[in-house]
Parts: sequence; structure tokens; C-alpha cells
Amino acid sequence: MEIQSDFLVLGSGIAGLSFAIRAAQIGSVSIVTKKKKSDSNTNLAQGGIAAVQDENDRFEYHIRDTMECGSGLCKEDVVRFVVTEGPDRVKELIAWGVEFSKAADGGRTTYDLGREGGHSMRRVLHAGDFTGQEIERALHEKISRQKNIQIFENFFAIDLITKKSISGVLPNGEKNRCIGAYVFDIENNKVHVFRAKFIILATGGAGKVYLITTNPDIATGDGIAMAYRAGARIANMEFIQFHPTCLYHPDAKSFLISEALRGEGGILKLSDGSTFMEKYHAMNSLAPRDVVAKAIDAELKKSGDEYVLLDMSHLDKDFLINRFPNIFRECLKFGIDMTVKPIPVVPAAHYLCGGVMVDNFGETTIECLFALGEVACTGLHGANRLASNSLLEALVFAHHTFLKVLELLPQTPQDLEPIPKWDTKGATESDESVVVSNNWDEIRRSMWNYVGIVRSDKRLERAKRRIDLIWREIDQYYRDFLITRDILELRNIAVVAKLIVASARMRRESRGLHYNLDHPETDNGRWKMDTVIEGRSLSDDQ
Repeated sequence: MEIQSDFLVLGSGIAGLSFAIRAAQIGSVSIVTKKKKSDSNTNLAQGGIAAVQDENDRFEYHIRDTMECGSGLCKEDVVRFVVTEGPDRVKELIAWGVEFSKAADGGRTTYDLGREGGHSMRRVLHAGDFTGQEIERALHEKISRQKNIQIFENFFAIDLITKKSISGVLPNGEKNRCIGAYVFDIENNKVHVFRAKFIILATGGAGKVYLITTNPDIATGDGIAMAYRAGARIANMEFIQFHPTCLYHPDAKSFLISEALRGEGGILKLSDGSTFMEKYHAMNSLAPRDVVAKAIDAELKKSGDEYVLLDMSHLDKDFLINRFPNIFRECLKFGIDMTVKPIPVVPAAHYLCGGVMVDNFGETTIECLFALGEVACTGLHGANRLASNSLLEALVFAHHTFLKVLELLPQTPQDLEPIPKWDTKGATESDESVVVSNNWDEIRRSMWNYVGIVRSDKRLERAKRRIDLIWREIDQYYRDFLITRDILELRNIAVVAKLIVASARMRRESRGLHYNLDHPETDNGRWKMDTVIEGRSLSDDQ
């Protein structure tokens, strides 16, 4: 079956949904999501969205904080327009029905602004500690009232369809153009063609490439892998942000302990109760995430302990319960009363600062293909993301992409070139699912052990050998057997793992989230630039 629309949005987080709401004003929209429509990284966001709101805050302060956090790789023009447009996009969210937490201030009601690591001022709007849930609720309610939007749940995008992928070659001087995607209907075990004038990648991040992550199971880097296979340019994949504070408990599945706790006065301590962050940064426990994660990693290696402690017990009990109800309840499930005793925490893979390289309108190096949110590398985050800038980025770039397609739509006809049906190519049904589970586990362990918070040339070389071998095995498995959701996800995390390792091996310095023991200094002479990989150029011997 072939499904046509003006816009094909892959993903159902804040980036994809906010674009779809706008795009529905000018055309038909198909939203494809591989699980339920609310399954996304956005839905799990606890902290909030950073935007200048307080009369004592300034755009220049937020710009400065972002640039400093990004370790010299942020694009200043991008930082400036994202920060300065932020308040307007927040107003739009509020108009769409998002209810941020409020506070009484001298008789008038204002928004309760939080502060997180790297921020010099309070500027994080939040909805308690379940901001993402509140944003997703409001966006889905608004979309439910839109006639031009159709959501396809449990549909998994396999690969992008481009002019080059159909013909194999392009005439001299003609740029490759994306015209749709092959999409797997998981429940009915069928592959459909989705055709559109514009394709929007909003598939989120790739945290499941690592053994320990705060991300949901869906975060397998699908959009990055698809874009790479289609020939798009990929940038800065070495910059993986490890959130410093993930709940440490044998029965907890990577539950995030928001940075907002440290913003409200939480103190990081060792098992003996002593503090340690003063040795690493002037902002102590409120230092940027890369500093805190490396500090915790170093202290755990020195002590041999499995976790450090985040102490909130010196703060008012009622304040903690009311400000962090979700975290309070979740910790209680594991016998931890955060108002009385510290929370055991460890770093976990959290956010990808690199991704599909885009311009200031979210357009990739392939015509009619745009990328929004965590899947994209916009230049905002540089080598390290400032806390709560990600939701802001998604909103602002969704707006910019809409402005671009608004300009392009009248002159972009629906491509009518026949698209080949999905070909199973003689594939058979597999009875060896253990191959999938074993390779899945080996990739994630290799990435955690060798391409984690602290790296070295030897570790990266070891990771390359392992990932290359696994990738070849997975690629052959994909060709021999009928597709399933599991094999599609495994195929994608293998590609993303190769991209991360290749990027990390290319960068011969330490900067932001990339720290290499063999190249510990930051080299602004040779490496103050993006690490770029051309789509399909990632050979086994790179």
C-alpha cells in the first residue's frame, strides 16, 4: 500500500508534534511512530525548558551559559536565535495548553523557575518534575482536534526513499532528494510506502546504544541510521552526554534523578559523607554535566564504590515532596526517602549532542529531508548540552522548519516517480532470535566499556574491532531473514555505534563530552570544528 501526504513526520516527541501542528495549517500530515504516540524521550523529560523569563535574566546571560557549556563548538548565530526566540515559543506552548508550575510573587502569580547545572540564573520552566508528560499531553490534545493529521502507531520506518536509492545514480549536478520512506506495519507484518513532499526526521536519540541509559527502549538511533544510509551528512557523534545522576538500585530500570534537584540545593557526596565537587569546579554540585559525570567517574574509580550520593535531606520536607512528587514517589518504591537519606546515583548515557547535520532551518544535505530535535546536529549544543536547552531547541527549530516549508511548498510538486515495492529478496523467517539478543547485548557492553565517559586510543580501537565484526554479522542477518522490529532496531544501533566510534577516533583531543586519556588537552588550533562523516562513507576499515 502507498500512503501519500504533504508532510511525513517520523517520531512523536515535542519536535515532531509541534511541527505537525503548524504544518497541518497548510497541508496533510502523516505521523509515524514505532510504538504508542506518547512513547518518546520528551515524555520522560523531568527538568523543563530553558527560556529567559525573569526580569533579572538577560538573553546574553543565557547565550553565554550555552556557549561556555558547549566548549567552543556552539555556533553563536544558532545559539542567539534559539535563545532570543525561546520566550515566544514558550508562550505558544502555553497557548496550546501546556500548564507550567506557578509561584506566588508579591501578590502576583508568576512561573516557578528552576535552575540547573551550568545556568547562571533561574530560567527553567517546569511542570513539577514531569514536564515532558505535560507537554506531550497538551500537544496530543491539540493534534486530536486537527483534521489534517493522521497518526500511525506501531509503524517502524525502515529506510528513507530518495531519488538516488531508486535509480542508483543521479544526473550530473542534480542533488539527491528524499521522497518518502519504507515503513513496517508491526502489528500486520507488512511494509508500506509512505510518500510525501517533505520528510521530517524527529526520531529522538540513541541512548540504547549504551548498557546504562536514562532513555526509553525506543531510543535506538533510527533516524540517524536511516539518514546515514540515505547519504546525509552526520556530525559530532562522539559527544554523548552522560547524565550524572541516574538512580542506582538493582530493581530500578535507569530512572533519571533530575538535575533540578541539584539546582534546588542538592549536594553530591561520597559514601563516607564527604563532598568532592569542589575539587573539580567552582560551581560545585551545579557544575555542567560533563564536569560532574567525569568527576563522579573519577571518584568511583578511586574508591571502588558503585555509586555516589545525592543528598537532599537538609532541605524542607514539604518543599521536596511538592517540587519533586514523581521522583519522591519513585524513590519510595525502592525504600529511599529522599527527605531523610541521600539518593544513590551513577552516571548514565542520556543525550546525543551530535546527529544529522542541518542548517538553520533544519534542512539536511538531502533535499526535502529535515531533521528536528535530538536526531539533529544544529550547532546549538556544541560539545556539551546546557541542561534544558533540548526542548527549547526542538520548539524553535520546528518553527524555523515550518517557515522554510511554507516558502517551498507552492513550488514543490508531489514526486510521481514510481517507487518499487518492498522486496523480501528471498528472505526466510528466522528461528535464531538468540543472535539478535546476543549482539544487542554485546554492542551495548562494548560501547559502555570502551566508548564511555573516559576513553583512550586502545579502548576505541578495541571497540572498533568488536563493532565492525558485529555489524557485518547483523547486516548479513538482515539480508537473510524477514524483518522484525528487533532486527531493525539492532541494525540501527549497530550503525550508530560505528558512527560514534569513528567520530571518537577522529577527534584527537579532549573537549566537552569527549575525554581521551591519550589526548587530554583541548586543541583549538586543529580541532575547533565539527567532526563530519559523509553518509555511506563509513567503511569497515575506517
